[in-house]
Amino acid sequence: MPTNIELVERAELILLGTVTPGDFEPDSSEQQMIAVEPVEALKGAMPTAPIALPAMIATGAEMLLSNPYELKEAHPQSFAGACTRYVFPRGSRVLFFLDRQDGIWREAGGPFSRWAEDVLTDDAPWLQAVRFYVDVTKLPEEERAAALTARRDELGALGDDTVAQLIAADIDRQLEGPNAPLREELPPLPGESDTESAAEAVEAAADAAAAAAEDAAAETRADVDGTEGEDGTDEPRG
Repeated sequence: MPTNIELVERAELILLGTVTPGDFEPDSSEQQMIAVEPVEALKGAMPTAPIALPAMIATGAEMLLSNPYELKEAHPQSFAGACTRYVFPRGSRVLFFLDRQDGIWREAGGPFSRWAEDVLTDDAPWLQAVRFYVDVTKLPEEERAAALTARRDELGALGDDTVAQLIAADIDRQLEGPNAPLREELPPLPGESDTESAAEAVEAAADAAAAAAEDAAAETRADVDGTEGEDGTDEPRG
C-alpha cells in the first residue's frame, strides 16, 4: 500500500471534482458509472469535460463521507470487502487520484489507498496535505526529505492548531518511508532442480518400500518352509 506521498507521485491525475450520476448508456457488462465534474487539477492536465469512473451513487446507509480529520486510513468502505471505495454520495466533492488504463480513467494506488476522499471545503486537511506533497514531488529526490522536515517542524510549532498537528503527523509518516507490506511474500515456486530432487526422493522411497515388502515376503516363506511335517518330525514339508 503506498504512502500518501507515494500516492501523489504515482498518480497521473489528481482531480478535485463533484460527483454526479452522469448520463451513460449501460455497456455490455452493465457496469455502473459516475461522472466527475472537474473543479481543479492538482496534478496533470485539467479535463475539459466531466470524466466517467466505474463507481456507484450512494443511497441510504451507503452515504458515508470521509472523516475530514483522518489522513492515514482510507475511506471505511475500503475495508468492507471491495478493498477500494466505489460508492459516492451525489454532489460530494472528492479528491480523486487517477491513472489512465486502456483509455479509461481508473483509481490509482490499489487496495486500501486513499485514492478518493471527500474534501468538502477548500481548507480541508487532506486537501492541504496533498497540495504540499504535490509541491514536494516536484523537487529533486535529494531535496525532498529536507522540505518535508522543515514543513513538519513549522506545523509542529503551532501547538494550539489541531489541523496543523494532524498534517505534521502525516508528514512524519512520509519521512518514515514505505509502508510495511500487507503480508509476507509467498515462498518461491520450486525450480527445475527442486523438482528433480523431489522426484528422486519419491523414487528412492518407492524402491525402499518395495525392498521392505520383498524382505517381509521372504521371511514369511522361510517361516512356512521351517514348520513341522505331518509325521511330527522337524523335517520341512514338501
